[in-house]
Amino acid sequence: MTTFSFENKVAVITGAGIGIGFEIARQLALAGASVVLNDIDGELARKAANKIQAKGGKCLAIEGDSSDLVVIHTLVHKAIHEFGHLDFAIANAGITTFGNFLEYEQTSFERLVAVNLQGSFFLAQVAARQMVKQNSGGRILFMSSVTGHQVHPNLAAYGMTKAALEMLAKSLGVELAPHKITVNAIAPGATITERTLQLDPEYQKTWEGLTPTGKVATTSDIAHAALFFLSPASGQITGQSLIVDGGWTAVSPPPE
Repeated sequence: MTTFSFENKVAVITGAGIGIGFEIARQLALAGASVVLNDIDGELARKAANKIQAKGGKCLAIEGDSSDLVVIHTLVHKAIHEFGHLDFAIANAGITTFGNFLEYEQTSFERLVAVNLQGSFFLAQVAARQMVKQNSGGRILFMSSVTGHQVHPNLAAYGMTKAALEMLAKSLGVELAPHKITVNAIAPGATITERTLQLDPEYQKTWEGLTPTGKVATTSDIAHAALFFLSPASGQITGQSLIVDGGWTAVSPPPE
């Protein structure tokens, strides 16, 4: 359970129906924040919001494609309309597409870039404009990946997008600093989520053997890092990327 308090803070988070995004939303809400939670799957979004509300948290669900600028504007507008202001924007939504570079399809590339980069870039832009208008500062957080640091088989395009997000955090950390807005990124390593376990039932066992700590990250591990970046304790940290991977990037062995 986090020790941070986020009373009277308002957050927008994309891709938060399950997994890391949901856990960040849950922890923020239970620490006092009001959360506008988005997912492309409306049913998942509503179930996630209901779970948070059942525990006493303030959370609204918004269905929609996070790469769509209409949806992005709707998220920020809803936060302002319902809660009066915006403090945090967490661009968590992302997709992973595997593929050999020589065979990778244009359609896959365009969708990957739309969700991972376009959605993150414009959520940050729309949120930052609101924060500047409020003249109250704020926090923007991107979700990168260890594949933005180390090569992983069949993830050239995905790793490219994640490395780009870290450069975006660095650039915006400088550009938005005069407005008291910090911008950072988190790069998770292997993390147990509904999606990773569905893709590979042996996921936990495989990655425990490849991770120096002998443990695979949980969604709570990543959420704890996110809440630190969103808290007053990180006020002098901007333009940075934090790897949460149990030491994997130090050795980087790929799975068989």
